[in-house]
Amino acid sequence: MVQDEPNGEVVAASGATREKKLNFFQRIALFIRQVFAELRKVVTPTRQELLKFTAVVLGFVVVMMAIVYGLDVLFVWITTIVFGVPS
Repeated sequence: MVQDEPNGEVVAASGATREKKLNFFQRIALFIRQVFAELRKVVTPTRQELLKFTAVVLGFVVVMMAIVYGLDVLFVWITTIVFGVPS
């Protein structure tokens, strides 16, 4: 394992010699340090961005629902034409 200089992240070096394998608790500690390092990089969206992203997702879901509904109606109509209505 090698310490990354700019932000202190711990990363595996590709060209480094094989080091001793970390024990179970050291691997857990390393994992938690890496999780916190990644969480520091997270940028929280502003309220305006959040509303815009939500609207985009809901709009996409509505469009996909309309497409699936339209295909369902089309297939029902086709099967009714092909097989007829049982009487």
